[in-house]
Amino acid sequence: MATLQASSFLCASGSISSGQNQRRRIAAPTNLPKLRTSTLSLPNLPTIRGLVEELDLKSGNYTTTTTTKIEKHSNSPKIRPQANDSDPIVIAKLYAIMEAVADRVEIHKNIGEQRNNWNSLLLTSINAITLAAAIMTGIAATRALGAPIMAVKLASTIMYLSATGILWIMNKIQPSQLVEEQQNAARLFKQLHGQIQTLVTIGSPTGSDVKEAMEKVVALDRAYPLPLIGVMLEKFPSTVEPAVWWPKQLGQKMKENSGKMDWNGWNGKLEDEMRELMGIVERKDKANYLKVGEKLVKLNKKLALTGPILTGLAAVGSAFTGSSSLGAWAAVLGVVGGALASIVNTFEHGGQVGMVFEMYRSNAGFFSLMEESIESNLNESDVSRRENGELFEMKVALQLGRSLSELRDLASSSSRKGDEKSASKIF
Repeated sequence: MATLQASSFLCASGSISSGQNQRRRIAAPTNLPKLRTSTLSLPNLPTIRGLVEELDLKSGNYTTTTTTKIEKHSNSPKIRPQANDSDPIVIAKLYAIMEAVADRVEIHKNIGEQRNNWNSLLLTSINAITLAAAIMTGIAATRALGAPIMAVKLASTIMYLSATGILWIMNKIQPSQLVEEQQNAARLFKQLHGQIQTLVTIGSPTGSDVKEAMEKVVALDRAYPLPLIGVMLEKFPSTVEPAVWWPKQLGQKMKENSGKMDWNGWNGKLEDEMRELMGIVERKDKANYLKVGEKLVKLNKKLALTGPILTGLAAVGSAFTGSSSLGAWAAVLGVVGGALASIVNTFEHGGQVGMVFEMYRSNAGFFSLMEESIESNLNESDVSRRENGELFEMKVALQLGRSLSELRDLASSSSRKGDEKSASKIF
């Protein structure tokens, strides 16, 4: 019995000690952070995907940002695209047009330089040929060498005939006028490139903007063609008309009507001012340029006919030099005709009469475009759909080379007949 009590005592004490050791072992790591398994959750894939709210769509040199909105119903979220400021396809189309326009600028610039070289080289060559033929005719007339003069006469006649043919072609194409056309085209394409770039940068382009830009490119291609055969502009028109490089139906970019009345920078005084300016441009500036252009085209036409006639007569005189029937008149015709032809050619092509005519025609076209732009705004009855009045007035003033105060003074003083000034200070 005593033995059973002792063993039970030992077992109890052993269990107590083992329990204390277990408590020590369990209590030892109580200073570590506790893991709360109840708060752990694995994020599902749609939740992570919903954190991405902007997708950068990069193409070429531009970046378009598309913002998405996350909506979650039951277990699966839905991504709904919000309204963008501009359609990426529209932006891509405008950039494609800009690349084509930049290429047009380089093409017209390079071809303009090439045709300028034509003008200088052909003029120098024709004058050299003509003067050489005149000298040879004079030598043949003197008979100083005492040798047969048939070879000299034949050479001078051939040179005169060659000069006549080359000069006829040169007068037909008017290289100096072609140079002015290409320079105008390069400048206008560069201007169009800047307009599209501004629209892409600070505007909200739409499909109508793409259509308008395409129409402007086609109109410029039609106004300033590159080929010479078939589509070359008439160099000696019977009636002088202003150059037209914009679409036939001038599409003024209007704003969307918001449904509330908005004067949009316009008032009655500004409308009267624009009407007066439109009248001044029509009566003074455009009329003067067309009048001078008509005189220039008539002068150029006479010079273009006189040059080949003189070289042709000089060729006849050279051929009959030394003939007993014509005497000294043949030599006089051969020598003097060649000298006069050189003078006429130098005045026509060295003075670049064709280029000056094209410049005046282009300036008249500039004023026609301004007239149409003012008229299209004034004819729009919904004022909120016009171009902003203050901005439009500033553009007109800059195009005419005047300050806003000078522009307003010009419009107010236009009613004084006999004291009307030209609108433009630049041209």
